[in-house]
Amino acid sequence: MMTQDQVLKALSYVDDPDLNKDLVTLGMIQKVEIEGLKVAFDLVLTTPACPMKESIARACTTAIHTMVSADADVQINITSNVQSSRENSTVLSGIRNIIAVSSGKGGVGKSTVAINLAKTLSEAGAKVGLLDADIHGPSIPTLLGTQGQKPAMEGELMLPIECNGIKTMSIGYLVESKQALVWRGPMLSKAISQFCTDVKWGELDYLFVDLPPGTGDAHLSIMQHIPLSGVVIVTTPEEVAVADTRKALDMFTNPHLKQEILGVIENMSYFQTEDGRKYYLFGKDGGKNLSEEWNIDLLGSIPIEEDKSFANMQKSYSPIVGKLVQKLSVIAANREK
Repeated sequence: MMTQDQVLKALSYVDDPDLNKDLVTLGMIQKVEIEGLKVAFDLVLTTPACPMKESIARACTTAIHTMVSADADVQINITSNVQSSRENSTVLSGIRNIIAVSSGKGGVGKSTVAINLAKTLSEAGAKVGLLDADIHGPSIPTLLGTQGQKPAMEGELMLPIECNGIKTMSIGYLVESKQALVWRGPMLSKAISQFCTDVKWGELDYLFVDLPPGTGDAHLSIMQHIPLSGVVIVTTPEEVAVADTRKALDMFTNPHLKQEILGVIENMSYFQTEDGRKYYLFGKDGGKNLSEEWNIDLLGSIPIEEDKSFANMQKSYSPIVGKLVQKLSVIAANREK
C-alpha cells in the first residue's frame, strides 16, 4: 500500500524550474488522496499560463512510478494560485500583477500587443484586466470593437467593460469618439487616478496598462499612483523606433523612477509568405540589439501576418506570455523572502 509520506517524498525530488525549489517545499502539492494503487493530487502552479506545466506533471508521474510503485495510477489535477509580484499597496490591492506596456514611439503596435498578451492569459484561465492609459489617443475600444459602450455604475464605482473575458477601462468609453481632450498634466493625472480608485476592478491575476507613446505626464502619473510589477517595452526593428524606445528605457530605469524591465517585444519583425520566405520590411534585429545594449530579455518577435485571427496570433504570443509569467513568478517569490 502506498502512503502519503511516500508520495510526498517522491515529489520532493521534483523542482519548479523557475523557482529552483521542490514542489513540496513550495506548497504546490495539495489534496493528496490514495486508494489502493490510485493516487490523486492537485498540482498548484504559480500561473495558469505556465509553459512547463505538462513537463512538471510528467516529472511528478515519473517520480512516483520510480520511487513508490511502477503500477501506480497517477491522476494530477493541474490548477494555479497566482502570487503577487507587487509591493504591498492599498491601491488596486485586489490585483496581483500590474504590467505596464510602453514604447517611446507611436505606431509600433503597442496597444495590439497589450491586447494579445491579455487575451492569451485570459484564454489560459487567468483573471485579466486592461487599462487604456492613453488619454489623448485611446485605441483599446476601437481595437476591441467596444466603442460606444458606456460603463455601468455600482454605487459610486464604474464597472469595467468586459470583452472576451477581459475587464477593460478607457477614457474612450467616457467621451465622444470625435472629442479632442486638450488636457494638461493635472487633468491627466486626475483621470488616471480615477481609473484606479473609481473603477471596480475586483480580484485580478494580471492587469495590463497600455501607456501612451513618449515619456510624459501619463507615465509619471502611473508610476506615482500604481505600484507596478514591471514594464514590457515594445519596439519595431527600425532605428527610428529603437532610438525613441531608448528614451523610454532611460525613463523607467532612472534611479528616482526605477521600474523592473520585464523585457522587450519586437513587433512587425518581418513578413512571411506562404512559401516560408521572410521579408524584413523595417530592418532586422532592432529589438535584439536593444535588449543586448540594455542587458534585458528579448521576450519575442511578432511577425506581420495576413491572418490576424487570435488563434493564429496566439502561436506567436504564447511563448512570450510563458516567459513573462515566469519572470513575474520569480519576482513574486523574491518578494516573499
